Amino acid sequence: MAKSAREAALTVLERCRRDQAFSDALLGSVIMAAGLNSKDSAFCTRLCYGVLQNMLLCDFYIDKYAAKAHNIEPKVRDILRLSVYQILFLDKIPSHAAVSEGVELCKKCGFARASGFVNAVLRRIAEHKECLPAIPDRDKNEYLSIKYSTPLELVKLMTAEFDSDFAEELLRANNEAVPLTIQVNTLKITVRELRESLESKGIEAKPNGLLQDCLDIFGAGDVAALDEYKNGMFYVQDAAARLAVLASGPKPGDTVLDACSAPGGKSFAAALIMQNCGKILSCDIHENKLGRIRDGAGRLGIDIIKTGKMDASRPEESLREAFDLVIADVPCSGLGVIRKKPDIRYKDIREIEKLPETQLNILEGLSGCVKPGGALLYSTCTVLDRENGGVVDRFLSKHSEFSAESFLLPKPIGKVESGRLSLYPHIHGTDGFFICKLRKFK
Repeated sequence: MAKSAREAALTVLERCRRDQAFSDALLGSVIMAAGLNSKDSAFCTRLCYGVLQNMLLCDFYIDKYAAKAHNIEPKVRDILRLSVYQILFLDKIPSHAAVSEGVELCKKCGFARASGFVNAVLRRIAEHKECLPAIPDRDKNEYLSIKYSTPLELVKLMTAEFDSDFAEELLRANNEAVPLTIQVNTLKITVRELRESLESKGIEAKPNGLLQDCLDIFGAGDVAALDEYKNGMFYVQDAAARLAVLASGPKPGDTVLDACSAPGGKSFAAALIMQNCGKILSCDIHENKLGRIRDGAGRLGIDIIKTGKMDASRPEESLREAFDLVIADVPCSGLGVIRKKPDIRYKDIREIEKLPETQLNILEGLSGCVKPGGALLYSTCTVLDRENGGVVDRFLSKHSEFSAESFLLPKPIGKVESGRLSLYPHIHGTDGFFICKLRKFK
């Protein structure tokens, strides 16, 4: 039996809570199983991401208006969160409809006994929508944690990394609805042609503000279901990742190693810049991820990519000094992509402590694969200096054969003299990202 968008969203939220699964990995399969059309798919996605982005704030209000809030069953709380998000953040949905749908969800999910309680809590929140209780501001970090639904420990980490105002702007940007950025496959179609094709299907497509061959699209739902995607006319990639590849400077005829490449976006970007001329070896430590790269390259009509399993911290000797360009987009905390993957904020931040050593080991391992005179790109999708400039500084202190090199990106960024660039959602409109280009002396 087909499910509604709200039922599908509830399924994703429950599994995220119960199984610690990531919403972006679940959404596609849940949407397909529910039999949702494009419009309902987009609504389901908006609900899931919206609740995860605002979960602590929704809980704050639920707890204010629910008697014995600590006794609420987990799935009932999921239903309340889903409904409160609609009441507070989705103006096009009448509050009475959000209340009614929440009550119906209770009945459909076997919690009919809780429907009266859910109705009462949601009605009170809807009635007080314009005069909700103030968030306590005695402690700035606690205030930011509730307002932007970010765990307190992560807020403290951000306010220690940046000043309080900068951290707040970053947290705010993490909760904003953002378009999906796609890279046009210029081997098959022009930007104008793809834009017209998408808009003919009712999908809003706007030129990206940083890159000429990218589009920002809105309301597309499951893009993998689009004929334009199936026919290889585009692939999904944030502008920040594409800028990183541009900074690395691949040229037609180059030999390139993309060492931590899954799911393949940077390899695809390099291939397009190289006009599908040269050689790219796309590697990952997990062999089961390599099939996605091969499938993506085939769909896009790219034939210069080969794949291989590799531990990037210990490349094979046969790869030594074999590449004009090595791309090291290393595993990281992912704190720069929270706006796209909101559940990252709920990860245990203690996991971050081990990452710099892993990142340095990968950078050192891959440095041996660069030809004399070649380039080494180090990039992450995080905003923490300990994973970014800190790792580069430690690497350069041991490897005098490398130095940072300036690079040129499209305006308004322009020339980056230092060879290092940090991108932030609230400043650049991209994912949080770090880019550093290094050159190996001949």
